[in-house]
Amino acid sequence: MDLNNSVALVSGANRGLGRILAGQLLERGAKVYAGARNPSRADIPGAIPVQLDVTDSDSVELAAKTAPDVTLLINNAGSSTGQPLVEGDLDRIRLEMETHYFGTLSLTRAFTPVIEANGGGAILNVLSVLSWLHPGAIGAYSAAKTAAWALTDAVREELAPRGIAVSALHVGYMDTDMAARIPAEQKIDPAVVATLALDGVAAGDREILADDVTRQVKAGLAA
Repeated sequence: MDLNNSVALVSGANRGLGRILAGQLLERGAKVYAGARNPSRADIPGAIPVQLDVTDSDSVELAAKTAPDVTLLINNAGSSTGQPLVEGDLDRIRLEMETHYFGTLSLTRAFTPVIEANGGGAILNVLSVLSWLHPGAIGAYSAAKTAAWALTDAVREELAPRGIAVSALHVGYMDTDMAARIPAEQKIDPAVVATLALDGVAAGDREILADDVTRQVKAGLAA
């Protein structure tokens, strides 16, 4: 996909990787809608703020009407409640699934006809190395990201005949607010991740593995 002159909507664009993705897309010549629950925080020079709560179906539908020229959807919005599955708070566990799985699905369903009507394009789902690695202490997050990985594979097959390519970004810890508790030496620069992700979308890659940890875990799946 040619990102120059593309039209992108990035969810969770108010901070972290989403904000950097929005900025890099602008640098590449794209028009960018910056989605955030509080659009005043998506104050990215050159981007168009859009109110977007991926767990609210009305908000998702309104965003699709507000951005009718989109050709690239980036499902980046996330949550990290730190809940185990057996002893964790069930409402917070549900939030992980509502955000990462149902939120991604809801946006995909809303923007598929938009992207198709604009001649086709692409969807990038921001996933995680924890799509494949499932520590018990954060089982809720891992389960939600694994569900989103399965969703990505199924939707890729479903949307290919409609001219929409679907890519998955898998990455470990990034130097963002969400990973503030993680030692610096274990984190990768999100600007590097964003560049790799957008290069992968441009190349039509099905999966984009952004760091060594993710590549090692992926390589070990067969074992």
